[in-house]
Amino acid sequence: MAQPIIEVQDVSIMFNKSSEKVDSIKEYFVRLVKHQLMFEEFWALKNISLTIEKGDAVGIVGLNGSGKSTLLKIIAGVMKPTKGTIKVHGSVAPMIELGAGFDMDLSARENIYLNGAVLGYSRTEMDKKAESILDFAELWDFVDVPLKNYSSGMVARLGFSIATAHIPDILIVDEVLGVGDYKFQEKCEKRINEIVATGATVLFVSHSIQQVEKLCKHALWLEKGKQVMYGDILDVCAAYMNQ
Repeated sequence: MAQPIIEVQDVSIMFNKSSEKVDSIKEYFVRLVKHQLMFEEFWALKNISLTIEKGDAVGIVGLNGSGKSTLLKIIAGVMKPTKGTIKVHGSVAPMIELGAGFDMDLSARENIYLNGAVLGYSRTEMDKKAESILDFAELWDFVDVPLKNYSSGMVARLGFSIATAHIPDILIVDEVLGVGDYKFQEKCEKRINEIVATGATVLFVSHSIQQVEKLCKHALWLEKGKQVMYGDILDVCAAYMNQ
């Protein structure tokens, strides 16, 4: 029997949303100090429960604002839930926000070492991987150019190449395959399949249902922060598309 690698139990997260208009930062802080600011509770996720087994590939589907990225951030440890518990057994390589962990004033070569350090890898480990990272990202012609001069697709290619240079226990991919040309998307899909084949676990968010069906075995459908359905990839995607 496969081991659970991610256990999410009744997870909810609430944000405070200002319910009134404030015209300046000064006025905001004055009202805050005087306790005159009114906030409205916004539950981005409500009572989410699921268990993901080691080696599974799970797609998360839903419209914008359904809570997909928020759930990934909680699993990655970037956010803490307001209620509920989450257990993650293993190392996580998150690709949640384009350019996260990068210094846009540094070159691709410099950012390989910087981002590798953010993911917990030593300089010696990154020395061994730097060439293959640049090969996969196809960025040798721009290796010493600051990232602020890169297109969003080039930044995504570099980020994906670094995150998958080492095989993590859990790979989290949020929308990054939607950036870049179709040939690089095919390379990324092949790399993800190779990672799954090693026994790693993948969490994948994309607006392309075809991509989700191609890469994943199971799916979670979220709507306005609530869990609608979790199960077999084809069953969940069919229900989501036929709503």
